[in-house]
Amino acid sequence: MENNSLAHALFGSDEVRSRLNWPTRVQICLGIAKGLTFLHEESKLKIVHRDIKPTNILLDKDFNAKISDFGFAKLYEEEVTHVVTKIAGTTGYMAPEYAMRGHLTNKADVYSFGVVTLEIVSGKNSTSYRPNDENVYLLDLAYVLQQKGNLVELVDPSLGSDYSSEQANTILELAMSCTNLSPSLRPPMSEVVKTLEGKSKIVGASPSAPYSMDDSAMAEEMAGFSQSAKFGSTSQEGTSNTNSSSQAVSKEVEKSDTFF
Repeated sequence: MENNSLAHALFGSDEVRSRLNWPTRVQICLGIAKGLTFLHEESKLKIVHRDIKPTNILLDKDFNAKISDFGFAKLYEEEVTHVVTKIAGTTGYMAPEYAMRGHLTNKADVYSFGVVTLEIVSGKNSTSYRPNDENVYLLDLAYVLQQKGNLVELVDPSLGSDYSSEQANTILELAMSCTNLSPSLRPPMSEVVKTLEGKSKIVGASPSAPYSMDDSAMAEEMAGFSQSAKFGSTSQEGTSNTNSSSQAVSKEVEKSDTFF
């Protein structure tokens, strides 16, 4: 595609990143959401992608998002509550119930969408680093900021003031709803689309706490820093980072980014 992948646009050179203004970021979020709505609800064959991440979102010349790489995709029957299957996907983007137990529903894609949305709005990969190389996971940091009522602080500082704080807060709250630990509390993608289009509001469920006290304490400390502080972010395409839920899995199962 003309503009490569979302990972290239978000974590590539400053020249490429400078083209991701606020309306373009919202457009990309909406494009991904519409694509997943088609797969989950509109296609004759219901499909769970299983590997939604920035490297699998391609961007055309107008920065319209195209979901790609269906190598892990799985057909899904609406009559069943879930499918128990071998884990396939990328750590950091896999829903905890799927990563830990192999329980698969289309809500696994919703979770992945939530993580990707946080990355799009913040301009950070799913893991950021402190100067002393201690890890703080993006989802943990977002949780702390949400608790403090300052979720909008996650917005990419490179945007300056060229964005709608109200819209940013709505999208970030939506992303947090999508990453709820309980699959049943995550919204269907059709509702996500309506929210992004300003046609409805997601009824917020109780936010999900970070997995460990260590992660929570570190995120609390990070949330105290000014948003202008530089959090180093990884920029290698194809290299996946982990949020706290999937990090717990990766510590138990020493494998590569992709599980089979």
